[in-house]
Amino acid sequence: MALALYNTLTRRKEEFVPIKEGQVRIYTCGPTVYDYAHIGNYRAYIFEDLLRRYLQYRGFEVTQVMNITDVDDKSIAAVRKTGQSLEEYTAKYKEAFFAGLDTLRIQRAEHYPEATKHIEEMVALIQKLQEKGVVYEAEGNLYYRISSFSEYGKLSHMKLDELKGGARVKADEYEKEQVSDFALWKAWEESDGEVFWETTLGKGRPGWHIECSAMSMKYLGETFDIHTGGVDNMFPHHENEIAQSEAATGKPFVRYWLHNAHLIVEGQKMSKSLGNQYTLRDLLEKGHDPVAIRYLLMSTHYRQQLNFTFNGLEGAANALHRIQDLVNNLALSAAEKDNHKLDAILEQARSEFESHMDDDLNISGALGSLFSMIGRVNKLIEGDGLSLSDSSKVKELLARFDEVLGVLEPPAKRPSEELEKIEKLVRQRQQARAEKNWGEADRCREVLSEEHRAVLEDRPEGTVVLDKETGKMLMDVVRSEGD
Repeated sequence: MALALYNTLTRRKEEFVPIKEGQVRIYTCGPTVYDYAHIGNYRAYIFEDLLRRYLQYRGFEVTQVMNITDVDDKSIAAVRKTGQSLEEYTAKYKEAFFAGLDTLRIQRAEHYPEATKHIEEMVALIQKLQEKGVVYEAEGNLYYRISSFSEYGKLSHMKLDELKGGARVKADEYEKEQVSDFALWKAWEESDGEVFWETTLGKGRPGWHIECSAMSMKYLGETFDIHTGGVDNMFPHHENEIAQSEAATGKPFVRYWLHNAHLIVEGQKMSKSLGNQYTLRDLLEKGHDPVAIRYLLMSTHYRQQLNFTFNGLEGAANALHRIQDLVNNLALSAAEKDNHKLDAILEQARSEFESHMDDDLNISGALGSLFSMIGRVNKLIEGDGLSLSDSSKVKELLARFDEVLGVLEPPAKRPSEELEKIEKLVRQRQQARAEKNWGEADRCREVLSEEHRAVLEDRPEGTVVLDKETGKMLMDVVRSEGD
């Protein structure tokens, strides 16, 4: 089955065929760094990470660009209030954004162009639009006349005659012919303070929409494969990108448009006034596992509204424990013979996982296939068991799936000296149990828990040592000296 993606432009699922075989070029609307990113933002970034990872899983070479909007009305107002420079003010939010990507295991894009470092490219694109006759000036501001683009509305399926018209109006604090026309260049005003650029267009700064067109085409070309973003950006932002880009080049701008749906919190719209606009920092400070946050934000199909709840976050943590428990169980199974039932189970899981992901990234179906496999493999372990070769096959498939999911825990790491001390204590406890010295056995367990953050699970085949905080395995089965 070929990968099919829902293209907002055509309103249907389409087989994905890149412009250049084997290569995919993606542009992603990134953060506006006037504040810390909230979980709704990260829901979008995790969807885009899932897309990127699955394309790589399918063998594509991916080039991704995500813009950083580091100048806008809100950041300008903030620097006027704080007295900082624009660069100083936005620096901490940029740093927090990238830290959040790493915390949530979101793969880094190849390029993160910042708006303030690409003014020259934006000016050049505006000048090209001027040459095309689609720009007009009003009080030093430059506007794109959307009536000049006959296909305006083809992404959002809005029609020009449905947009408000009329005489020249005052909108967004700038005078323009039609309310739906948008600013390409904003002339400097006193309220802008020190935030401006002296260019051939005059003293001022770029509008929001022009930055994405200028930077995407610089790094990806005039026509590229995929553009992603939230559904709230479809109109007017993405519609305006199409209008200005295609007017400038005369070529199709993007082949496939993918939009993720909104996130709500506990059934309510997320907002600061309701006190439910959680940032990643908020959740981490409450002690929530970042991998569980990733899992929850990923586990609902990207085109469906996601209801973020703390019960759901707890459920995500439990789902991760089920995966980790299988990894731990595999270490305990050492049957002498290969289990003849295993290969069919693994092949079915792989086939179903890929079939679901090929269907417009149907992640809930893919996760269902994974957990069905986990249940069946656990039954094999409880029954005839798995050989070391069998366990390796399961681990290999889990690692393959995790290239897409990004949720498996790496093995717990401790210094070798500490592991030696832990093993010594485990063996002391085993000896004490054999001698029915229960007080000494309890003492060893307490030392392991308090001093080494290790917990023990006694199994028929020996003792398993787990990390107290993460549940990850520190040691495979430690057998008694006489075994």
